[in-house]
Amino acid sequence: MEKRKRRRLQVQGWRIGSATEFLGLSAEEAALVEMKLRLSQALKTRRTSMRLTQTELANRLGSSQSRVAKMEAGDRAVSIDLLMKALLLLGASPSDVGKALQQRSSRVAA
Repeated sequence: MEKRKRRRLQVQGWRIGSATEFLGLSAEEAALVEMKLRLSQALKTRRTSMRLTQTELANRLGSSQSRVAKMEAGDRAVSIDLLMKALLLLGASPSDVGKALQQRSSRVAA
């Protein structure tokens, strides 16, 4: 957020903070959210680079398109196991997964 906008909001009585602060997440909970978001991003990136639709990936997983959409959106109902299964199904190696976890996410709840 721009400094000018931040100051203006604070003057108006708004509190500015992170999603972690707002939700009252512990460091461990925040790390788990961050990991899921990074895996979700990696899944979408891998799927689109392979020119697969969500429906095609869903068929390979034995799932539905809506489930794949939730996976890529980082929905809280999606398990890390399912994200890992999908990434491995698309040919990701353990090293690829590790790299994905190290990348900064633009959606991370910092």
